[in-house]
Amino acid sequence: MVQCDLMESQKLDERKELIRVESHRPFRRAAVLGAGVMGSQIAAHLANAGLQVLLLDVAPQDGPNNSVVEAAFKKAQKMRPAPFVTDKTARRIEVGNFEDDFERIGQADWVLEAVIEKMDIKRQVMQRVERHAAPDAVITTNTSGLPIHQIAQDRSDDFKKRFMGTHFFNPPRYLRLFELIPTPKTDPGLVERMKWFARVHLGKGVVIAKDRPNFIGNRIGVYAMNRSIRGTTDEGYTIEEIDTLTGPLTGRPKSATFRTADVVGLDTMVYVSENLYEAVPEDESREAFKIPDKVRKLVDSGALGAKTKKGFYQKVGEDILSVDFQTLEYTPPAEMDLGDLDGLKKISNLDERLRALYRDQGRAGEFFRDSILDVMAYAARRVPEISDNPADVDRAVRWGFAWEKGPFQFWDALGFEQVLQDMRQRGLQLPAWIGEMEKAGAESFYQGRGRRRTVYLPGRGYQPDTPPEDEIQLNFIKAEEEREVWKNDEAALLDLGQGVLLYEFRSKANTLGTQVMQGIQQAIEIVENGDYHGMVIGNEGNNFSVGANLGEAALAAQDGRFDLIVQAVNGFQATVQRIRYASKPVVTALHQRVLGGACEIAMGSAQVVAPTESYIGLVELGVGLIPAGSGSTHMAARAAESAANEFPNQVQPFLQKAFEAIGTAKVATSAQEAVELGYLLPSSRVVMNAARRIYVAKQEVLRLSRQGYAPPPVRTAIYVLGRQGKAFLEIAARSMQQAGYASEYDVYLAERLSHILCGGELSGPSHVHEDYLLELEREIFLSLLGQKKTQQRIEHLLKTGKPLRN
Repeated sequence: MVQCDLMESQKLDERKELIRVESHRPFRRAAVLGAGVMGSQIAAHLANAGLQVLLLDVAPQDGPNNSVVEAAFKKAQKMRPAPFVTDKTARRIEVGNFEDDFERIGQADWVLEAVIEKMDIKRQVMQRVERHAAPDAVITTNTSGLPIHQIAQDRSDDFKKRFMGTHFFNPPRYLRLFELIPTPKTDPGLVERMKWFARVHLGKGVVIAKDRPNFIGNRIGVYAMNRSIRGTTDEGYTIEEIDTLTGPLTGRPKSATFRTADVVGLDTMVYVSENLYEAVPEDESREAFKIPDKVRKLVDSGALGAKTKKGFYQKVGEDILSVDFQTLEYTPPAEMDLGDLDGLKKISNLDERLRALYRDQGRAGEFFRDSILDVMAYAARRVPEISDNPADVDRAVRWGFAWEKGPFQFWDALGFEQVLQDMRQRGLQLPAWIGEMEKAGAESFYQGRGRRRTVYLPGRGYQPDTPPEDEIQLNFIKAEEEREVWKNDEAALLDLGQGVLLYEFRSKANTLGTQVMQGIQQAIEIVENGDYHGMVIGNEGNNFSVGANLGEAALAAQDGRFDLIVQAVNGFQATVQRIRYASKPVVTALHQRVLGGACEIAMGSAQVVAPTESYIGLVELGVGLIPAGSGSTHMAARAAESAANEFPNQVQPFLQKAFEAIGTAKVATSAQEAVELGYLLPSSRVVMNAARRIYVAKQEVLRLSRQGYAPPPVRTAIYVLGRQGKAFLEIAARSMQQAGYASEYDVYLAERLSHILCGGELSGPSHVHEDYLLELEREIFLSLLGQKKTQQRIEHLLKTGKPLRN
């Protein structure tokens, strides 16, 4: 009886977890009104999410009625970075025009208006939308700053209940921030539905913004950018110095300030700032949105950034020049006068690095203190005007501008009392709620760790600030020491709960060295011998992994220690095979770059969970090698398994696709494309939101276990094509060389690859055991590592980070 009670209690706990995960009815058909730069890219991203999309724009006075929308659609298909996750995704979009097709919006359950940023035009479009939209359709306007409530002010109460603002950041596929702006009339239930759909199906980080000019992200982000630009125009710093101080050194993207402005477009930056200046007459700091005359002269000269090939920077040959604001001429960068930044860069912990820079008494520290104090004080003054929640301000800046920390997180990192004292010494204005915090004895904006984290809300004190239940953050898991089951110097095994463990890489740049690979085998041993359902392999590094540790292999080859290399290759293959044939499911949760050996780990897994923004590939030929961690074997086997039958002419097209992908070191530009290239199976779980990947992987482990998991049968009869297949592939490689796409050594490498994919020197099509192909992998990998040109490629990549074509 006690055992039954325990079982019922466990089932109840599991049901509770499922109940806590929010769910709503997804959108399936959308109509996007306006096919400009934003409208066409939003339509593309909705198609990426699986929606059928109707894209409409005006009919021109002359020419075919669809000429405007078709031109915009074609332009979107050629954009780089690509708005579509695969070329096939574009087929989900139908185009039309406002004259002939407007009534078709009645078929959509989401109507999104993205026409020109003019209030009268938006109101006219909304009048037509109300006549034709389905009675239960959600209606949104995409705008970067127009008052949302005014766009719908003449519409009915029923319309206003279904209406809200949705602000995508450009480019919509890649930038995570999605600002949702309800009006007082908007149905709260529909706000929750839109928030859920954007997070789960569009892959967005969602913040609820107030209907104030430029909402949250741009209000703070543009202020911070303008403050940094004035460091050059008004304070004597060079463009390169400012970009150094507002880049990765301080937890911001490599594009920093001026490179970001060049990408966005200087004319766009000016437009946004000018609009903000006019829209916020009551803002005590509105003068900060005035564009400096020096920048305006640059724009007037036609230097608009990347689109005109010159802005703040200009590339001339291999040289990157920057503008001299005195002459508007482009000159080579001057030597920076910022002190010992190398010492700061060696501090890996961002909080410690920020504090060290804040204490610096040179020009670097002076700019950082003055600028960050100004931005933090401005952010504090905007609460509660633009948001009631400082955490949402931080999230908007992080997700919209790719900062590692938002302004209130900066404040906490530098020390609440220290920053407050320095602000007062400089006479920076602060809102009353900061003083209330101080009187209450608060020492930070955030308190607690993990799911017990809270944030200070003005007038309410500390309130919970936890992520959704279906987003597992490893930092939260690691904050609880009892979750660590096992570890070595480069990896750890963590308890995710419900009988699922997670193996986390902790090596430098998540490279797959000996300790990481041996650790996987030890982790599987623990899972198999314990009371566990299975294991997830995943991490929260910048990339899942860029592959094996080439430095280890290169050093061993230089020292003539081929015995170590043989041991490493054998060990890598054995580990991937151990993953594949584990008695309990091993599910890999990928993200960002998944290259070489990392791709092979995924291939060996029982299941893969890959966010859309996963860039996956077997890239070994780029360094003069072949995939030898079972990747070549997997691709050969998958080619045969994909064919309708075992006739050479049926297998050949799939083998050719695998050969081209590996032979050109092709990296998929999305998880969906990785499926098309054969790196991932069609059964792989592709998720739009990378923050959900570990949760979904955990659920896949539970699903597989509860369905009665057993590992796949050993591949004892892989169908390979022998010499005839090799000849066909080698002809293709020679054709690439004749067309100028491959060197003589590339062709040699391709021939070595075809040797494996087709089963070596077999005289004709045959069935071979997987061990036979694995042996071919090892032999050819080792022979190539001894080649001078391969060693040159490896050395060049390690020194420069760029591939060498020799």
